Amino acid sequence: MQQQNLHDDIQRLNTLTPPQLQATQEAEDVVAQFLQALQQGQLRAAQRNEQGQWQAVPLVKQGILLAFRLGTLQQTQCGDFTFVDKHTLPVRHWDAAQQVRVVPGGTTVRQGAYVANGVVVMPPSYMNVGAYVDAGTMVDSHVLVGSCAQVGKQVHLSAAVQLGGVLEPISAVPVVVEDNVFVGGGVGLYEGTIVRTGAVIAAGVVLTASTKVYDVVHERVLTGPCLEIPAHAVVVPGSRPAKGAFARHHGVQVAAAVIVKYRDQNTDAKTVLEETLR
Repeated sequence: MQQQNLHDDIQRLNTLTPPQLQATQEAEDVVAQFLQALQQGQLRAAQRNEQGQWQAVPLVKQGILLAFRLGTLQQTQCGDFTFVDKHTLPVRHWDAAQQVRVVPGGTTVRQGAYVANGVVVMPPSYMNVGAYVDAGTMVDSHVLVGSCAQVGKQVHLSAAVQLGGVLEPISAVPVVVEDNVFVGGGVGLYEGTIVRTGAVIAAGVVLTASTKVYDVVHERVLTGPCLEIPAHAVVVPGSRPAKGAFARHHGVQVAAAVIVKYRDQNTDAKTVLEETLR
């Protein structure tokens, strides 16, 4: 009932103009309640249905858009640095009781991002509103966890990984990385890409909804509109010939992602360093 009330309030308030929103305390209270629900993991931007398919939760994106519309620019100071952002979306602050290890050096996590116990965040990294990072995950340096991106348990996001944010359209599924996934350095996952349990994404792979992934194990081509990497797949960067006589003449290749195997004990041995880092 509480979630339904929140949904109704957000929908109604989103019909108002920013000046109308800013003239009422109700909007501030609703946004604060909404962000708290996100931050505590009571609300998520996506959820799995009974068939195991991920679906967007429109309420979350509607609430985030309301927070932006309601917000006014506010200046904050942190040492010698000055920042200006919407007052409705401040940064999170941490204490040891939260059991989240945030290493010094420039990391920012916005309010409305859920970060579970046992998460380690190396600097500098950024987690945007609506993000969900589950227990035991390692977030390495220069990692972006974009708006509404969903990250499971015991995931390793290596240095410079980018998980794109998705706010509009509200029905679009965000980027999802399920439990026990290893994501290599410099990987980019965008446009609602879903990586299933136990997969390994090798360094440098870039996946979007329109990316073609060549599964040489099962001799198939995976593509969107919602790209899903199968459980335990090992994906590496590759290439394929570009189309056309000119491309053939010059030997032009275009980037491609290739599933070369499915995770086994040998692959797991290569990622045992994860436990040491924790």
